[in-house]
Amino acid sequence: MADGLEFFVVDVFTDTPLEGNQLAVFTDARDLASDRMQRLALEMGYSETTFVLPAEEGGDARVRIFTPRYELPFAGHPVLGTAFVVGDALGRDAVRLETGLGVILVELEREDGGIAFGRMEQAIPAWRPYEREAELLAALGVKRSALPVEAYPNGPLHVYVALDSEEAVAALRPDLSALADLDDAAANCFAGSGRSWKTRMFAPSGGVPEDPATGSAAGPLAIHLARHGRIGFGEQIEIRQGAEIDRPSVLYARADGSEERIERVEVGGPAVVVARGEFRLP
Repeated sequence: MADGLEFFVVDVFTDTPLEGNQLAVFTDARDLASDRMQRLALEMGYSETTFVLPAEEGGDARVRIFTPRYELPFAGHPVLGTAFVVGDALGRDAVRLETGLGVILVELEREDGGIAFGRMEQAIPAWRPYEREAELLAALGVKRSALPVEAYPNGPLHVYVALDSEEAVAALRPDLSALADLDDAAANCFAGSGRSWKTRMFAPSGGVPEDPATGSAAGPLAIHLARHGRIGFGEQIEIRQGAEIDRPSVLYARADGSEERIERVEVGGPAVVVARGEFRLP
C-alpha cells in the first residue's frame, strides 16, 4: 500500500471535461477492507466511488460501488465510468462488470483511438406505488404529480414525480432534511415531451443532495414514460440533468418490450477520463 493506491477520475455522461457526473475509480482494491473503501468514498466526496476487484462470476472484473455514506449494489454512472477505465486497460470494445445486481454488459464505442461512448444493458426493475407520496411531495414543495408516483428499485430506490414543465423542474428548492427521512428514496423530478426530457435527482440520505447525472434512474424513467403512454416502447429518449449544479449532463435511455413484458433496458452516454492519481496509505 505504501507504493500507492491508483485511481482515475472520470466525468460521466458528458464529453466535456469538468462537466457531467464525477466518479473516482480505484483500479486495484484487492487489499482494501470494506471500511477503508467507505472512508475513501467519503474522502473523494463524489456521489459514487468504485473499487475494481478480480472477477468471480465470469465477468471481466468485479465492481463495488460506494456513496459517501453506504455501499450500493448497482449505480449507472459508476458502472459506465468504470467500464471506460477497464475497457481501455484491457483494449476491449465490450466489458462485463460484476455488480450486486448481476453482470452488466457495457458496449463501448471508439473515436479517434479512444473510448467515446458506452451503452449498458441494465437489469429490469419491478415497480410499485410509492407509499409515502404525500410526504415526498411536501418535501419537494410540489402539490401534485402529473403521473402516478411510483418507485423502481435499481440500486437506489428511485421514485418519480412528473411536473408540468421543465421550468418547474429547474425551479425546485426541496427540503433536503425532509427528503433524507424518506426511507433512502432517491427523488426524481422530470418534465418534457417526445424524446427530450429534463430531470433532477435528490438523494440526501445517501450523502448526495443533488446528483449531476443518474444512470440507474434513466432506465426506469424510460420504462415509466412508456408504461404511462408518454413515449413508445423502443423509443430512445435524451435526458438532460445537472445544469442547476453546474454539471450539465446528457443521458440516453430506451425500454424495449410492452406494458405486459419489458424485454430490455439500455442506458448510454459519453464519458471522459480527466485525472489520474494515487493515495499513499499506511
